[in-house]
Amino acid sequence: MPSIDFTLPHWAYWAGLILFPIIAATLANRPRKTERRYSLSLGYFILVTGGMLGLHRFYVKSLLGFLFIPVFIAILYANAQGHDARGTVSDMSNVVRMAERSLEREQERVDTAQADLPKLREELAAAEEGSFAEKRAQRNVDRAEKRITDGEAVIEQAQADLVEARPKRDAAAAVLAKWRSISKYAFWVLLAGIVIDALLLPMLVRRANATLPEHEEESEIERRLEALEDEEMKDDSRHVSQGWTGWIDRLSLKAGEFVSYWAIIAVFVYYFEVISRYVFNSPTNWAHEAMYLMFGMQYLISGAYAMLTESHVRVDIFYAPLSKPRKAWVDLLTSVFFFIFAGTLLVTSWIFAMDAIAVPTGNGLISQWARGEIPTGEMLANWNFAQWTDANVRWGEISFNEWEVPLWPMKWVMVIGALLLVLQGISKFAQDLRIVMGRG
Repeated sequence: MPSIDFTLPHWAYWAGLILFPIIAATLANRPRKTERRYSLSLGYFILVTGGMLGLHRFYVKSLLGFLFIPVFIAILYANAQGHDARGTVSDMSNVVRMAERSLEREQERVDTAQADLPKLREELAAAEEGSFAEKRAQRNVDRAEKRITDGEAVIEQAQADLVEARPKRDAAAAVLAKWRSISKYAFWVLLAGIVIDALLLPMLVRRANATLPEHEEESEIERRLEALEDEEMKDDSRHVSQGWTGWIDRLSLKAGEFVSYWAIIAVFVYYFEVISRYVFNSPTNWAHEAMYLMFGMQYLISGAYAMLTESHVRVDIFYAPLSKPRKAWVDLLTSVFFFIFAGTLLVTSWIFAMDAIAVPTGNGLISQWARGEIPTGEMLANWNFAQWTDANVRWGEISFNEWEVPLWPMKWVMVIGALLLVLQGISKFAQDLRIVMGRG
């Protein structure tokens, strides 16, 4: 099987987190077509992402997509069998390598000891009885004999390990080669089918569109889904308050909507990881780290949205039955605890963010500024495009993993999330004041 040696560039990761939600929101909010048609661009997208399973065929209502599934399963099965054989080859190769090293090392020691032993015995015989020289010569003889005995035992065990491990290694290597050959040929068959369908897809889409009725009524499920989407949009918009606090509420809504699209990114990344690992035997060193960092930032940014829409988990046995004015009084009295938490989060996030760009490994102008080595004016005066593009310039803290993704942007996302939370708390405080004063 061919391998996939792809590492996501850092700039692509951060650019994707910014650009993908903008593109996805634009596509989601565009006017819907009243006429249902199969899309060639969507067909190619499905071909690229799910062509191994024949999903592009199912999209255009072609049952030939079922032909892709057994070939794909054959690849997975062959790789699974090859994985077991590869583990055996690795284990037995380690045994053989250690045994060969033991043989080489101990054989030399035994030969040296055997060559020195006659001379040591002569020195023992020539030494005066009861003297220190005799005792020293006896210790040397005993040490040489012990070295020979222990070395011969190690050599015997190493030879036994070689006799046992080499056949197992060779047999497992043959099995591994067989399953690799099977998976390789299955992959080329699958790839040939995908290439052929890439050429046939325009014709398949036209044929699928030709089978559609001119005026097709929406199904009950489609109507319910549209009604649910409209209801969700109305449900979010009803949380936006009147007056000057409205812009804070809208900011929280937009921030929550923005990071919600990151969940779609996770689907594609983990799909790529699964295909790379189980089809191409090429697990990535960045997918898991990229996603848990992304979900951490999503959690921080969506805090204000959750507060606005009252989505936080809470125990409200006594709070729920209260009237609206009494709820406002309770919220005002307990807001002191919220602002202590949110203020602490904002301050500590700022400290973390500044420390992240002030680390000694940061050699960019902004890192020098954060460490207090240069003033703000000098940093701005010397700023140039190389601070963004030079791969040797590091702004701050990076991951200790092999991917080495910069961590300082995530620390600044903590600041943004804390700031949004404080702003939403101010909005909530102002709205409760309105209610208490009889204006809400």
